[in-house]
Amino acid sequence: MTEISLAPGSRSTRPRSQWLDVWDQFRTHRGALAGTGFFVFVLFGVTIGPFVWTIDPQYIDILARDSGMSLAHPLGTDQLGRDTLARLIVGGQTSVAVGLTAMLLSLFLGTLVGVTAGYVRWLDGPLMRLTDLFLALPLLPLLLVIIMLFRETLRASFGPEAGIFVLIVVVISITSWMQTARIVRGDVLSLKEREYVLAAVSIGTPGRRIVVRHILPNVLSPIMVSATLGIANAIITESALSFLGLGFPSDFPTWGRLLYDAIDYLQQYPGRVVWPGLAISLTVLAVNYIGDGLRDALDPRIRGR
Repeated sequence: MTEISLAPGSRSTRPRSQWLDVWDQFRTHRGALAGTGFFVFVLFGVTIGPFVWTIDPQYIDILARDSGMSLAHPLGTDQLGRDTLARLIVGGQTSVAVGLTAMLLSLFLGTLVGVTAGYVRWLDGPLMRLTDLFLALPLLPLLLVIIMLFRETLRASFGPEAGIFVLIVVVISITSWMQTARIVRGDVLSLKEREYVLAAVSIGTPGRRIVVRHILPNVLSPIMVSATLGIANAIITESALSFLGLGFPSDFPTWGRLLYDAIDYLQQYPGRVVWPGLAISLTVLAVNYIGDGLRDALDPRIRGR
């Protein structure tokens, strides 16, 4: 048996992993790396923060009200003497949880509609007209109407906090799935004409298996990009609703609620607006940078440049 040896200095021809190529492209995007680092910091801050900073965010200390930054209260206190840092951490838990949950639900709806419309020809027209209808609706008035109609019912069924959480997540999800559906539908229309899909159809492969084995893995890239942008959109929407006083109860802090509570004290104590505003802005900016980096890294036309 003849042994084949590699010449000195030669390299193995083992194929390189596609995900390594994606990572190599992603790490060249400095904004995406910085955004990822900051978003990971936010996630650790809102999950581990309460175990490190153990001050009760609802503890009222009238003697310390309206105090500035100090060692005892690094970000100061509000008009009732509640610690701003503790409330910022707890508010981040709610805002990030709303963003992630609403993103997952809207991603599921958008992917389901997009794949169905792209693969099932006779459903393409009705589903796309439904998508166009949702895109044409004025979203903010629609959100306000839905919340005013169902807020008290869900509060009575699930409690003040859980009911509003369910309502806000569902409302954000059903008003933000359309972009994902249109992107996924366009990719599916292209993919189902590829040779490997036509070959699977010709040998009698069930449609469900074709979608799971051949269609979904190849539309993963736009889905991941939509996921990052969906988190940012959900955080902004929840903050806007809380800022308008239609979100969570006043004793249940979120970043938007902290902004709403600080409006009356904007001139005297601007720091109360600055801290939650920075948290919202920097988190959304970080997620958008992550989306830009993923879009470039997952695009084979850009990867490797």
